[in-house]
Amino acid sequence: MTPVGKIQVEQSDFISFHNYAWPEEFEAHVKMLTPYHRPIICTEYMARNIGSTFDTILPIAKKYRVGAINWGLVAGKSQTWIPWDSWQRPYVSDQPAVWQHDVFKVDGQPYRQREVEVLKELTKGGS
Repeated sequence: MTPVGKIQVEQSDFISFHNYAWPEEFEAHVKMLTPYHRPIICTEYMARNIGSTFDTILPIAKKYRVGAINWGLVAGKSQTWIPWDSWQRPYVSDQPAVWQHDVFKVDGQPYRQREVEVLKELTKGGS
């Protein structure tokens, strides 16, 4: 393995990385990895409360043909909608103002309708 900043690159199969940053930093991170000419997958990216969102990150991922994995889909047992600050501020009696991951509430309603529209636009036919 070759260290590349905070990333370990293994040339045999694909490159995976985490990036919860703003879009500019995400794109710079991807550009740093493209010279390896391997498939790239961002295994963690969604952190709405710090600027990493579907509408800011996924268009960049699509542009560079980078796979992107979101931890949660529906708010549930995994509690991935709860922000990292829950270690200091448990969300027991109230919901967080801004969710970390997840797209849908338990009842199937979108957390944010616009995000569902963005996901549909980005995933419809073609590349």
